[in-house]
Amino acid sequence: MRWLVVGAAGMLGQDVVACLRTHGEDVDALTRADLDVTSQGAVEAAVRGVDVVVNCAAYTAVDAAESQEATAFEVNAVAPAVLARASASNGARLVHVSTDYVFDGTSERPYGEGDPLRPRSAYGRTKAAGEWAVRAEAPDHLIVRTAWLYGAHGPCFPKTIARVAAERGGLDVVADQVGQPTWTADVADLLVRLVATGVPAGTYHGTASGRATWHEFAQAVVGAAGMDPSIVRTTTSAEYVRPAPRPAFSVLGHDALLAVGVDPIADWRDRWSTAASQVLA
Repeated sequence: MRWLVVGAAGMLGQDVVACLRTHGEDVDALTRADLDVTSQGAVEAAVRGVDVVVNCAAYTAVDAAESQEATAFEVNAVAPAVLARASASNGARLVHVSTDYVFDGTSERPYGEGDPLRPRSAYGRTKAAGEWAVRAEAPDHLIVRTAWLYGAHGPCFPKTIARVAAERGGLDVVADQVGQPTWTADVADLLVRLVATGVPAGTYHGTASGRATWHEFAQAVVGAAGMDPSIVRTTTSAEYVRPAPRPAFSVLGHDALLAVGVDPIADWRDRWSTAASQVLA
């Protein structure tokens, strides 16, 4: 198959391109400089002759989006609509990456794929709008929500934690936000498996299994970097007020994957133990 990866220079996009090339697929990898994803004409030309479009392009500056929601909307909602229309008109399957921020973060159980969307931030609102656009414009779509991403090809939580811990000899990390630390290489692998398996159109969750607080993840990172995990102290979200509210609970369920016979990503601790050497290199 011929694949088009949009947002190919990002942390996830680079891993998607690498995964596809490892599988011997024909890949067009386009960056922001290569393609204006809000231009219908430019996108139509890029999608022509493509079998699968993977949209990894996103405005992910969560705090900046609070004051730049219109800009975030262009990338997170208008662009997916354009990509969806172009994919549908050219007979391509669209794989669109979304986020846990479409939920309100107040649940006490893993969010299901069909749970109501109640975003509490500008970023979440624009990503929810992008999901709506994809469903409306591209019948043959896969929406894959992910969260707490880290990877080798860009700034991420583990790199920051390891650097700060080494520089300061200790640090405070919030212990009242719960989620699923997820390696971008694993998300890339899942996206490819979903398409290869030919799963039905719909929404799926692409996060690691298990759950952790940011504090627990930071301890695992510090340990992998050869330092004493006890130097990571606990604090609360109230001590780190940001422009955009952070979800207190970002655990996503994987029922839709299991229903179509696709294995979810393994437990986050197991995956971190494999990823750590590459991410912290």
